[in-house]
Amino acid sequence: MGGRSNAPTESLWGSLKVARVHGVHFPTRRAAMDEVVDWIAFYNHRRLHSTLAYVSPMQFEKNWLADQLRRAA
Repeated sequence: MGGRSNAPTESLWGSLKVARVHGVHFPTRRAAMDEVVDWIAFYNHRRLHSTLAYVSPMQFEKNWLADQLRRAA
């Protein structure tokens, strides 16, 4: 991978595994997929991240974009 770190991706999937799917038997593949989608929505929209000044990734990106637009004005 050219020396780039996979740490953020590994952290995301590690958190998913521990929080939602480890040891769980889903009745259908669709049920498992729904659980993953629900968890990713939580992770991106509601989970506060210490490395992002305790805001969600989506809020961090909204704040960043607003800052860029202010600077460009």
